[in-house]
Amino acid sequence: MKVIVAGAGRLGTQIAQVLGAARNQVTLVDRDDDRVAALEGRVPAELCAGDACEPAVLEAAGAHAADLVVATTGEDEDNLVVSLLAKRQFKVPRVIARINDDENAWLFDAHWGVDTAVPAAAPLVSLVEEATSASDTVALLRLSKAGVDVIETSIGPHSRAAGHTLAEIAVPHGIVVATVVRAGDPLAPAPELELREGDELLVVSHTATPSEVHAVFQ
Repeated sequence: MKVIVAGAGRLGTQIAQVLGAARNQVTLVDRDDDRVAALEGRVPAELCAGDACEPAVLEAAGAHAADLVVATTGEDEDNLVVSLLAKRQFKVPRVIARINDDENAWLFDAHWGVDTAVPAAAPLVSLVEEATSASDTVALLRLSKAGVDVIETSIGPHSRAAGHTLAEIAVPHGIVVATVVRAGDPLAPAPELELREGDELLVVSHTATPSEVHAVFQ
């Protein structure tokens, strides 16, 4: 998998280390020339000095062929610009962006090209690891006060749930489908709603693991 990580701070470097070690093709981009030079030979990734907010820099990093872009800079405005460019100009299939200031969380959505937005305190490395694995199911976050997990799973061409209504799918107790996102639009999870290839489901559960949710829908 071709991955571009924008921002070579502690978090971006850690993500590059993890994904590069897993034999993904990773390019780490940062505007600080000295930081990039210091990382030479220390991370299993290609290094690109430049501002990822500039289309030419993303293009040089291989955005046209990227499967995933992760925006991890310390500035929310930069992460949004990187996300928008990745999605709109380079048609990157999946974009993950870090939210540094919770007050800006409302901006991190499909309008800005963000597929998955992650608060700074959330385990972004684990999320990115799962997003680049063979699984179509990812644990998005833990709602600690409510004691539940929000888990995303997508319907692929070989998913057993494709072509079936929600009422026809045997969902174990404790797993609740919160919404179905189709072509960027959230749909109410009515029993008669038939799932299609490309649908993304947000599932809420206090007991199920991503692998258990994957088993239900895949």
